[in-house]
Amino acid sequence: MAGESARRGRADEDALFDRELDQLPPEARWREWMNRVEAVIFAASEPVARETLARIVGKSCSIDLLIDDIREELRGRPYDLVTVAGGWKHLTRPPYADAIRSAFGTAAGGSGRAKDLTQSEVLVLMCIAYFQPITRAELSTFFGKEVSRDLIGHLRGAKLIASGPRSPTPGAPYTYVTTKEFLLEFGLNTLRDLPDFEALEDAGLLSKEKLLSGDIPVGLASGEDNGEEQPEDDIVEDKLS
Repeated sequence: MAGESARRGRADEDALFDRELDQLPPEARWREWMNRVEAVIFAASEPVARETLARIVGKSCSIDLLIDDIREELRGRPYDLVTVAGGWKHLTRPPYADAIRSAFGTAAGGSGRAKDLTQSEVLVLMCIAYFQPITRAELSTFFGKEVSRDLIGHLRGAKLIASGPRSPTPGAPYTYVTTKEFLLEFGLNTLRDLPDFEALEDAGLLSKEKLLSGDIPVGLASGEDNGEEQPEDDIVEDKLS
């Protein structure tokens, strides 16, 4: 009953909120929509989805054009409005990353999770990002040495990966996938924004042959057995794509 009353109250508030602003001339209406969108994004701690922004502007409003106009006004400012993790967020521009890091210890837009990763953890995270969903056993085979539970646990603790669906292989082990926090940490809108694997190879930044040969830093293995761990109850049902 209380939940129903709360929903009814929110519905009444929505009914009183003027999205269309028909009483305003077109230029003033557009400006007010711009202000609303920028205010909501500024106040949000997470990227704001299109569906959320659609609730505060008129039905005829093109959110993409509105965002373009806001970004145009932000030219020359030390921050921008960018698409990341499926929504829009204010992020400081890259040239100011060093200043922000000096002030707060983390770079603009990120939580600082990535800077605490070892080289081995970065390599495993990279493989999960490109080949997800993937099991720990498959990761171990990929690198030619065991990927430890501790390493996986650190990436999970940083919220950069989570449990995916069970693998169809014998024993149905859990797989691992990257998370929304991973996208946010690395400034990606979707996984499609990951650098092209072949392009990284061409640039000499990544060698699939080297990875498959196991030519990676020591420290992946912990001497544990190869049994698959049972992850916590945070299985991702709808893998980010």
